[in-house]
Amino acid sequence: MNRFYAQATLDFCIAFGVVLGAAMLAGMASLFLWRPPADTMLDVADRIKIWAVVVAIGGSIDPIRVIESHVMKGYLSPAVEQIGYILCAFLGAHLATELIQWLCRNAG
Repeated sequence: MNRFYAQATLDFCIAFGVVLGAAMLAGMASLFLWRPPADTMLDVADRIKIWAVVVAIGGSIDPIRVIESHVMKGYLSPAVEQIGYILCAFLGAHLATELIQWLCRNAG
């Protein structure tokens, strides 16, 4: 169980960092293009959220295969574990998106 919490925390932080970093760098890039940084940051944070989850869980289809193969054999514990990892990654990406929205709420 300790390994689950460690991996779930790592997935959360990776997804959070991907969204936050991408939005911040896109905001900086928008300054060079004479565009409003807040609009760019909000757009990028929304568009990259799903990709942050994919990056956090390993960047491949393997977690979905683990879920499928274990459910078909009747082993639910590994499938639930993979779903937990995906949910933690999604939570990290979503919270980063909410943070970007909070930071940009009074801009413009």
